[in-house]
Amino acid sequence: MLRVGVYGGAFSPIHNGHIAAAKAFMEKMWLDVLFVVPTGEGPWKDISKGYVSARDRLRMCELAFEGVEGVIVSDIEIRRQGPSYTVDTLRQLKDDDRRLFLLCGTDVIMKIGNWADADELFSLCYPTYIRRESDEELDEKIIERIAEYKQKYGKNVVKIVAPVVELSSSEVRKMIASGNDISGVVPPAVADYIKERGLYLDI
Repeated sequence: MLRVGVYGGAFSPIHNGHIAAAKAFMEKMWLDVLFVVPTGEGPWKDISKGYVSARDRLRMCELAFEGVEGVIVSDIEIRRQGPSYTVDTLRQLKDDDRRLFLLCGTDVIMKIGNWADADELFSLCYPTYIRRESDEELDEKIIERIAEYKQKYGKNVVKIVAPVVELSSSEVRKMIASGNDISGVVPPAVADYIKERGLYLDI
């Protein structure tokens, strides 16, 4: 049985916090394969507003994980027509010889029970989460929420313990628009790609 991770997001742009989370996910959950899945058309918001093209985001992910063993950057959601839901991606990646693990951030783990076809989503994968904030006040709320998931869906939600990286894509975009150096917050190849393409300058 292959242990397969799924890590989705806009990744606009992908940054060192994303990379650290992906590597911690692979290590702590003993993954054989990790699918990094840039979002296509999001169901909750129009990600084209304030973002670059899906193809640019896909390419940045490819550059960020180039040479990282076990990582597959997938365009499965970008190729999908219409609104794209996580459960659709899990349906496509599911196989008899795979056990799927879904990586969530703090914001996602708090609301994943309200997502489309949540019952099926929990049946298809084992959700995990990693804290991206150092706000300790959230811990109690998260514990309460995952207890609800255990009771309702019969799945334990695993916390991945890893150093907190206080960084967001919106912060990186603001740095770029302000003309600040981003070489310390994104992989070098991604920084070069953003500069060559002139991305995020008008945000």
